[in-house]
Amino acid sequence: MTAAASDPDCVFCKIIAGDLPCKKVYEDEELLAFHDIAPGAPVHFLILPKVHLESMLHVDEGHQALLGRILGLAPRLAMEQGCNPYPDGGFRIMVNTGLEGGQEVAHLHFHVMGGARSWKKGQAN
Repeated sequence: MTAAASDPDCVFCKIIAGDLPCKKVYEDEELLAFHDIAPGAPVHFLILPKVHLESMLHVDEGHQALLGRILGLAPRLAMEQGCNPYPDGGFRIMVNTGLEGGQEVAHLHFHVMGGARSWKKGQAN
């Protein structure tokens, strides 16, 4: 599947265009990273491609380098944003795909989360 440059109805495309505000973590010609508006952990930001890809199901072989850049950037940004060092610290990278996968915005994005593990409810952090 091919990607569109942007989607005028997509909230993330509006953020990329500067039409909606965000608390930026990182930006270059291909990627934007910003803090999640409803964080699920002390460190919680999103990394997304500036090109409009709806989900992981819209990725093809032509996007391998872009996905590699995202995964390569995530550890550096996680540490810069306050995640504790490995092995006792660390972070989680999560990509939701489709409604059943928990995707709320139809623009491919990677959640990077670290700090107290709220996903381990009932267990010590």
